[in-house]
Amino acid sequence: MVTGTEMEFAPCEGETVVIRGFGPLRPEHAETSIAEATRDPKTRPARRPARAVIMGLSYAPSGRRSTPVFRLRASYRGAVGLAVRAVGSIEDVPRDAWDALAGDAPPFVRWGWIHALEASGSATKKTGWEPRHLTAWRGTTLVGVAPVWKKTHSYGEYIYDFGWASAAQEMGIAYYPKLLVGVPLGPISAPRFLAAPGDDEARGALVQGALDLVKTERCSSLHVIFPTESEADALERGGFSRRTGMQYHWKNPGYATYDDYLARFASKRRTQIKRERGAAEKQGIRIATVRGDAIQPIHADRAWSFYEATAGGRGWGHVQLTQDFFRRIFETFRSEVELVEATKDGRVIAGAFNVASGGRLYGRYWGCFEEHPFLHFHVCLYHSIDECIRLGRTVFEPGAGGEHKIARGFAPSPVHSAHKMFDPRLDRAVRDFVKREREHLVPVFEQGEEMAGIVRPWRTWGSGGEAPGNQ
Repeated sequence: MVTGTEMEFAPCEGETVVIRGFGPLRPEHAETSIAEATRDPKTRPARRPARAVIMGLSYAPSGRRSTPVFRLRASYRGAVGLAVRAVGSIEDVPRDAWDALAGDAPPFVRWGWIHALEASGSATKKTGWEPRHLTAWRGTTLVGVAPVWKKTHSYGEYIYDFGWASAAQEMGIAYYPKLLVGVPLGPISAPRFLAAPGDDEARGALVQGALDLVKTERCSSLHVIFPTESEADALERGGFSRRTGMQYHWKNPGYATYDDYLARFASKRRTQIKRERGAAEKQGIRIATVRGDAIQPIHADRAWSFYEATAGGRGWGHVQLTQDFFRRIFETFRSEVELVEATKDGRVIAGAFNVASGGRLYGRYWGCFEEHPFLHFHVCLYHSIDECIRLGRTVFEPGAGGEHKIARGFAPSPVHSAHKMFDPRLDRAVRDFVKREREHLVPVFEQGEEMAGIVRPWRTWGSGGEAPGNQ
């Protein structure tokens, strides 16, 4: 039965396991055991679709290093000459060809970002992120790619499956290594199976290539983290367990001024935000964003210092990105990176590293060297909301976690992942849990704006105009 964040289940006769860390479940689920649920044919793993890709596997040297390249010769029904290969480094893939397939996707799935993770020593076999990127080819033409990693832990993913690993251990299942499709330390939804628009054959080959690579690498499971909603839909139809998670996003329906935004709140919440937002000026703190041509090498080092102060200065933190990673990103993505800086008496006292792309702002890392009331809210939230309104950006994703964001206008928003467990016992248990978890979260998303304190529907009141009744 459910007790808090734990649930017991009996996957087979005489075996009881507790999975932890799934968050609170609805009370009506408390008396339903996982064993009962998994006997229901509707919850059993789906069969492989008829249009599955048929693979053959062999090893071959990469020609550049001793790391093996996995060559998977595939024939998709109706397609001729489609081949999928897994490589041991992003450097084994032509940069221009990878980025052409990424199209207008956020920087986090582009060649330069992944290369910075690898080359800086942030995501390597030594750190538990062993590259196994997949490439799909028609003849000599690259038609699909996917960032893939062989993992020996679950850190840096933000799709928390530590409870699954614990349950697997209690069942005598080796949970690690596992195979993961996604980007290290990047809790941002973006395409995971990159191919030309409409080329579903290439995407299907990449998915099947990942499934075959799980077996070749002797992994327990395949995890696709933060795919787009359409990718999550397709993976679910293909037999994956779909998990729904939650972040807090700020959305701009067309505000002309910050007052337009404030007008949507109830009076009490509006007063709170004004008080917090006005604190910086009284404290003598100036906040500004550095971007574009103003970005200099010193800003990369400051961004690293902010990150290190937060990740390394907390008891629960862990520094996973190197200083070289920040230097590479600020050099390669100069037009997309931004650094919010807070200064007091001529000293930089806090900052936040953001990335802007496609009308969206992505908050990545923040840190401070001095503590001041509401400083975190100013640097990470309020200032960037101002900037999003001024620049016409439509969405601000400030990163994973942080229920404090709700009270400042960030509504609960769904994010997705898809999982394939190769042990039937663990697969049944995970399917039941993600189903219950999603049922718990759906009403939260439906009431997102209300939870964020936004009580008035959006109207186009005009620049600087006030909502009716906003006095």
